[in-house]
Amino acid sequence: MKVVVTGGSGFIGTNLVEALCNAGHEVVNLDIKAPVLQHGLWRQQDILDRQGLAAMLADIAPQVVVHLAARTDLNGAEVGDYSANTDGVRNLVDAAAAAGVQRVLFASSRLVCRIGYQPKSAVDFQPTTPYGQSKAIGEQLVRAADAPFEWALLRPTSIWGPWFHVPYRNFFDAIRHGRYVHPRGRRVRKSFGYVGNTVHQLQQLMLAPREALHGRMFYLADYEALEVLAWGQRVCAEFGAAPIRQVPMAALRAAATVGDGLSRLGWKSVPLTNFRLDNLVTEMLHDTADLREVCGPLPHGLDGGVVQTVRWMRAQPHGLA
Repeated sequence: MKVVVTGGSGFIGTNLVEALCNAGHEVVNLDIKAPVLQHGLWRQQDILDRQGLAAMLADIAPQVVVHLAARTDLNGAEVGDYSANTDGVRNLVDAAAAAGVQRVLFASSRLVCRIGYQPKSAVDFQPTTPYGQSKAIGEQLVRAADAPFEWALLRPTSIWGPWFHVPYRNFFDAIRHGRYVHPRGRRVRKSFGYVGNTVHQLQQLMLAPREALHGRMFYLADYEALEVLAWGQRVCAEFGAAPIRQVPMAALRAAATVGDGLSRLGWKSVPLTNFRLDNLVTEMLHDTADLREVCGPLPHGLDGGVVQTVRWMRAQPHGLA
């Protein structure tokens, strides 16, 4: 197929474009940044350029669009700072409809709901950040558009692996250098996803029958939740790093409170804040039974993902900027 990947120069996009090219698809990466890997055709395109995006899709005439382009950091002060996630979605919906695209997969985010919250339906939103709110608006725009193409909304949970960057690259780096500490006695399970499995799921969703996909929302994650300390210990062993230290929760909470103060004073990249600590210790579990039904078995296990990620980190010390 002819496939357009918006944001194909980012983390998931880099892996997806490479896999699609290897599978024989004709791939065009639309991104404002040049790719780090030379796979497919890169065309520089801002999704906020409404006319330019429409002309680009009309010229390419893809059957499928995988929409990954977005602003994904949590540094914005208000929803308006994330126009790529709202106006950009609106522009893509209109451009894809005009170009006769058959199917569009829209990447949203698990942060349309607060961490630990189990939504009652696909339209039950509980965002706590401007970023999460912008992604909820993006989902609402897709649903309200009554577009002529098939579509699905995808909420990546926390995806890790080669070409990743903050925050999960930081987790691996902290373990590698003996800086990661874990709350003593806390067993925390998370529905995370190895990027090789995420790419497999995206490819299967591209090919799924209409009735299995159209109008649905899927959380993108490995089917089995991982346990954070056990995951970290596997990473530690693969690096040959010092054992992970376990620290009383009270000590971590005190350090996080200091970190909050430093953040308010303008410090960048504070190692620990209460937001990050709460994120770490709150279980994040999502039902992936519907995803498993559509996508089938995953190609990578946790151990294999760790091995491949550590190998990549040793070969690519800086990854994506």
